[in-house]
Amino acid sequence: MKTSTEIGSAASKIGEERVVEYVAKAGFDAWDFSMMDMCRYDSKTKLAIDTGHPLTGSNRLAFARRLKQIGLDNGIVCNQSHAPFSTKYECVRSRLKWAIECTAEAGGEICIIHPINEGTAEQNAEFYWELLPFAKECGVKIATENMWHWNDEKDESCFAACSTSEDFLKHLQTVNDEFFVACLDIGHAEMRGSGSGAANMIRALGNHLQALHIHDNDQWHDSHNIPFSMSIDFDAIVKALKDIDYQGYFTLEADQYLKPYDESNIFQGIQNLSKSARKLASMFEE
Repeated sequence: MKTSTEIGSAASKIGEERVVEYVAKAGFDAWDFSMMDMCRYDSKTKLAIDTGHPLTGSNRLAFARRLKQIGLDNGIVCNQSHAPFSTKYECVRSRLKWAIECTAEAGGEICIIHPINEGTAEQNAEFYWELLPFAKECGVKIATENMWHWNDEKDESCFAACSTSEDFLKHLQTVNDEFFVACLDIGHAEMRGSGSGAANMIRALGNHLQALHIHDNDQWHDSHNIPFSMSIDFDAIVKALKDIDYQGYFTLEADQYLKPYDESNIFQGIQNLSKSARKLASMFEE
């Protein structure tokens, strides 16, 4: 079982180039191309903010190729990417093809694109059908992900697109395309009030499941912490993944874990993440 991790949280401190190198040296097999800086937006105006990041300019494909080469020089590959969100905003949707082509240039096979949280399976199918012909030209699969809303009155998460096994499957079956697959966010699936439980969702998704976002939480909040630090039962999750003969990577999205780290010690944080990912991989391999 091969391991990977998102690079966005560390890149905000030391830049993507160094992160890819650190991810390799820490023992990961791959890196997950975080593209949130491709479209930062003003939540009030719903318009994109010019950040000056390489992913927002005409040199974005060269930047993606540069990261790919750094990875290859250090013995790892890009396994998947994460497109910017929230996809309900037009300024974000206008850059999703950029995300797909950057994924291809980096060598990634899957681009995770959030559904519109408020959308039905039929509404989101229309959204994904617009992108799929371009994704196929690029040789990149699109993965949708299980989402959540927050119920302030109950102080817990509540239903959003793909948050239950039934709705996730309905999205996949409505689009009905081999280039459209599932990325299960383990933490989202375990949140009180919305998810069906990660193990249940894994078994329901079966061979649709081709990507993961792995992190830990208190089964209440979306903590995005390092595995084995909080309340999620990873023994049950790994067993479910073995039961469906999962063929993808074990990809971490524990981006909140690295927040306390700075340039002086962030490599240690990435090493800790790698150890947790390798522990999961070993559990799967036993």
